[in-house]
Amino acid sequence: MKGTKKYIKQYFTPTGVTMDWMKKDSIDKAPIWCSVDLRDGNQSLIIPMSLEEKLEFFKLLCQVGFKEIEVGFPAASETEYEFCRTLIEQNLIPDDVTIQVLTQSREHIIAKTFEAIDGAKHAVVHLYNSTSVAQREQVFKKSKEEIIEIARFGAKLCNEYKKKAKGKITFEYSPESFTGTEPEFAKEICNEVISIWKPTPDDKVIINLPVTVSHSMPHVYASQVEYMDKNLMDRENVIISLHPHNDRGCAIADSEMGLLAGGDRIEGTLFGNGERTGNVDIITLALNMYSQGVDPELDFTNLPEITKVYEKVTRMHVYERQPYSGQLVFAAFSGSHQDAIAKGMKCREGKDSVWTVPYLPIDPGDVGRVYEADVIRINSQSGKGGIGYIMETQFKLNLPAKMREAFGYHVKSISDHAHKELSPKEVYEIFINDFVNLTDRLDVIKAIYTDLNDGGIKGNITVKYDGKTRDTVSFGNGRLDCVSSAIREITGIDYSLETYVQHALEEKTTSKAASYVSIKLNNKTYWGTGIDSDIIVSSVKALVSAVNRLLYDTQN
Repeated sequence: MKGTKKYIKQYFTPTGVTMDWMKKDSIDKAPIWCSVDLRDGNQSLIIPMSLEEKLEFFKLLCQVGFKEIEVGFPAASETEYEFCRTLIEQNLIPDDVTIQVLTQSREHIIAKTFEAIDGAKHAVVHLYNSTSVAQREQVFKKSKEEIIEIARFGAKLCNEYKKKAKGKITFEYSPESFTGTEPEFAKEICNEVISIWKPTPDDKVIINLPVTVSHSMPHVYASQVEYMDKNLMDRENVIISLHPHNDRGCAIADSEMGLLAGGDRIEGTLFGNGERTGNVDIITLALNMYSQGVDPELDFTNLPEITKVYEKVTRMHVYERQPYSGQLVFAAFSGSHQDAIAKGMKCREGKDSVWTVPYLPIDPGDVGRVYEADVIRINSQSGKGGIGYIMETQFKLNLPAKMREAFGYHVKSISDHAHKELSPKEVYEIFINDFVNLTDRLDVIKAIYTDLNDGGIKGNITVKYDGKTRDTVSFGNGRLDCVSSAIREITGIDYSLETYVQHALEEKTTSKAASYVSIKLNNKTYWGTGIDSDIIVSSVKALVSAVNRLLYDTQN
């Protein structure tokens, strides 16, 4: 690509960091979570949420388990202000949930913000101003000292308003565009704010380090976090918060490495909704922890319902391949994948063991997904394992291994010619229509059996073949063999009876039986299935079905 010379490094790698956090292989506890769906997420929507939609989303976030929720920028619009007041005046905020509001370092905005949260039991006032080189030089055209003075002004004013507030107020400060700010300057301006707010163990301050725009690889951001972790004053009374955006597709990695490097708190959104490419997706981040055995302390056990509400109120669409929550993320179309998953699930039956099912990083059931509907999907790439798994788990038809293979190829061929995915119901209908109780060309109308002294069976068999009915007497070493002899005699086809397998469809004495029969002619195998309440009748129907499939193949 042309034009690369116009791009230069816009981030700063701090000095004096050890990167010891790189030696850790996982996050060992959940961070403090703060949803910014109703502010950062909402401001990025083509059509921002209405008051009613914000209320519905707020309720969902509380149900998921968020204890800190940024509800808006009250001075930005009447809807934002009204939403904040509605939550407070209608007592809609649970006692264990803290609302958060955003404000610039400007007097009338700070005044409006404190007015909006009047009466809240606990609120976080989030103050910010831009600090990056690009913002200082191009937008504000101010020196470092002038930028620091903006932060000082806002911090002092917040102190004055806090004295008049009725509820508990916690302060948060963000050096906006932190990743494009010199680490030494970011440290300086944050420490200036901390010195004004004077945090204590019972009244901590949040310092938020946003990836307002992602400029670097994740380990660089984590190094910046480490630098701040080691150089902020009153660190024991400071909560380091991370707010990654996803411009480089690294928001999850930025968050995970940032937590390892000293972060305590995450600000993000459900499904990663946010400006440009979005914020960090809290669902993915939390379930990454969950997959490593760490309780994220958020409840995503019903992701389909969460997705439904989110799509409704935001008018956004959750991408089908979105980690954990996308419609297809647990789906396996590949035959080898389906086979491995089916065998892995089989190994878990009746066990409460560690989850190690191939191709599935977590148990789909843990997030409200259904194995049979979501995991095994049937198209022209599918294999016998997946198709057999659906037939067994959804329809209680345990096809013999060789029949699974034959039926699998049959289904794949239909899917390939139709150029579409087949639903489990469609797969079942194909099986019923093409393999079960077939009587198109041949049918056994009646069979009366007599046991012989030598252990054999005599059969008086009535067969209908191509519209003509014939009676015959045949012999065999069993009832099915006896009927098979009669069919060979009447049709003149000298096939061999290869396989006979049967099972009950339910564990009841009155349940129907399913029988599976294969016959062979000229080195080609034909399968048929019979279903009936009588096991002998079901086996005969299976044989008849197999012969009908042979007749269809050889005479069409």
